[in-house]
Amino acid sequence: MPQRPHPVGTGTDADWWRQAVVYQVYPRSFADADGDGIGDIRGVTSRLPYLAELGVDAVWLSPFYPSELADGGYDVADYRDVDPRLGTLDDFHAMVTEADRLGLKIVVDIVPNHSSHQHVWFQEALAAGPGSAARERYVFREGRGEQGELPPTDWPSSFGGPAWTRVPDGQWYLHLYAPEQPDFNWDNPEVREDFHTTLRFWSDRGVAGFRVDVAHGLAKDLAEPLRDLGEAQSYQPDELPDDGSHPLWDRDAVHDIYRGWRRVFDEYEPPRFAVAEAWVRSSRRAPYASADELGQAFNFDFLNTPLEAGAMRDTIDSALAHARDAGATSTWVLSNHDVVRHPSRYALPTGATKSDVEAWLMTDGQEPSPDGELGLRKARAATLLMLALPGSAYVYQGEELGLPEVADLRTEDLQDPIWVRSGGRVKGRDGCRVPLPWTREGASHGFGSGGSWLPQPAGWGSYAADIQAGDKDSVLELYREALHLRRDLVTDETLEWADTTPGVAERGLVHFTRSGGWHVLSNLSDESVPLPQGTVLLASNPLPEGELPAWTTVWMRNQA
Repeated sequence: MPQRPHPVGTGTDADWWRQAVVYQVYPRSFADADGDGIGDIRGVTSRLPYLAELGVDAVWLSPFYPSELADGGYDVADYRDVDPRLGTLDDFHAMVTEADRLGLKIVVDIVPNHSSHQHVWFQEALAAGPGSAARERYVFREGRGEQGELPPTDWPSSFGGPAWTRVPDGQWYLHLYAPEQPDFNWDNPEVREDFHTTLRFWSDRGVAGFRVDVAHGLAKDLAEPLRDLGEAQSYQPDELPDDGSHPLWDRDAVHDIYRGWRRVFDEYEPPRFAVAEAWVRSSRRAPYASADELGQAFNFDFLNTPLEAGAMRDTIDSALAHARDAGATSTWVLSNHDVVRHPSRYALPTGATKSDVEAWLMTDGQEPSPDGELGLRKARAATLLMLALPGSAYVYQGEELGLPEVADLRTEDLQDPIWVRSGGRVKGRDGCRVPLPWTREGASHGFGSGGSWLPQPAGWGSYAADIQAGDKDSVLELYREALHLRRDLVTDETLEWADTTPGVAERGLVHFTRSGGWHVLSNLSDESVPLPQGTVLLASNPLPEGELPAWTTVWMRNQA
């Protein structure tokens, strides 16, 4: 197949992503240019100089497509357009052009597991009726019971409740998320070809890569009779079978889909890249990241690992090994649009589990009482540790400001479907999606002139970018300095543990060297330790003479 022309916004380096820093923008919460309370594409464009100055390499846009926002934009009604509330395709082109001028790549979210129920295909399927070709693009089945009144299987939705909804003619359709998000049938060739068209549509418009939502969910065992899950209801990665036999998740057949995507990516010069959001066992992550599939896969183990030296070292070793197996680079993530922001996670008592964090949210962030100062100190240390590792770092909007989770949103303000689908038992993800504070004063702290779609809490302006800029002790300036240093320091994929110091991990230390004569030492403990000899390049917190304080990471040049 002939290669397509090189459009604006993609550069020429096919391996740009291997050591890149990618900044995730949740468009509705980033910047609002038209004052309607919702962030938009022109708002993103207006803040691209800020991101270039920050020192990132690429900007990943969470969904900006037409959507009724049943799931924050991940219910897509049209994969080849911009939501009118967020702008137009011309606005998108202007954004890519400005990004190209500033040396930034654009990566976009693609949501292939499911569409919105407002998608023209699903509306056609509802109208066409049972047995139609239109219904074969989705997963429709007859119900069980004497009158078909029971769901076809016991499959649960990831958002709570059953994964099936009945339509007026009696059939049921599958939705592994909200009822407004019907799952595609990826056994259908028309579905596969239409997504190839979508990949080309955005690649032709200068997009350098794609973040693939629910990458492990596309291939399903739809052979009759459909299989119940029985007691094995959990969708957690470590509870999935390690042989690809689950009827819904991480089936081997998914990799044929992505090999088809790779053929599309390779039509371009440079080839387009993609990163899989694949919540699978780490031992099964490599195929998604292989060169003949997507190229990279998210490593969420780092995000979920306690900030403890031995656990961190094990996680880093595992992630690097699996990336090598795939011929890719690892990915490092501390926060994103689906999890509680890491300064707040680290502010909770040591050993807090995911369930503990969810319970904390349900008390509006009151129980247990968080130690915000310690949480931020730990977050700064974890950030410098992450940014020193080989591979790509993914930074979530606002983490460079040290933003905490907004845990006390009123229930009437919550918009995440998890809140309703769980029957009010799980608060959901709105607390990490509150619009950013750009200025200390002003309407919605500089987000926009018309307020913000989620309410900003009291004191939000104290985190504003305008008051942190130029303050050498601020989180923003720490990120800026680290990211600019990183461009010169993180140039390859080698890492060696500094094992010459006995009992390093036992003392709460993570210590490794990187090529180019520099090393990283993280003190993940409550006690100060002696600081090695050498030139300090950057520290996450002030360094007393000769000491590395508790919960501090330092980058150092080796002593000559």
